[in-house]
Amino acid sequence: MNVDVGAVRRAKEGNIESFEMVYAQVAPDLYKVALYTLGNTHDAEDAVSETFLEAFKGIKNLRDETKFASWIMKILSIRCKRKIGQYIKDKNSIDIDEIMGLTSTEGDPTQRAEVLTALNELKQEERLIVVLSVLQGYTIREIAAILGCPQGTVSSKFHRTLKKLKEKLS
Repeated sequence: MNVDVGAVRRAKEGNIESFEMVYAQVAPDLYKVALYTLGNTHDAEDAVSETFLEAFKGIKNLRDETKFASWIMKILSIRCKRKIGQYIKDKNSIDIDEIMGLTSTEGDPTQRAEVLTALNELKQEERLIVVLSVLQGYTIREIAAILGCPQGTVSSKFHRTLKKLKEKLS
């Protein structure tokens, strides 16, 4: 996720146009993470909207403009966890057709469906770690900062989750 640090700095100073520019830069990535984590468009859109409202209100408190992406991803992570808490019984209901629209049209559709089904069977936190790492390109250190967990914990969960996915896809 590439963010214009100058725009973040101006947004901190109250420039609404700069915040809109930052919004345009990060909204698609936040939406993808929210959709993969929550499993449906309505809740993903709500989580992203709530994230931006909170970010807009709190951007003046952001200490380091270069950490904006991690900061807003952490806010989204908290929002997603709250949403999942609201519908814990339905946490495994991902709309595969909608997610398939976000994936490449290349490759075997059956294989993509198998991968999405395997992702769907993961716990919410496991799925979030995989999505942040594999799809969004965050490092283990950055994911640890986003989730507020020790780096070693995230690393071990990530590797256990990958092993679990390999077993499911074998």
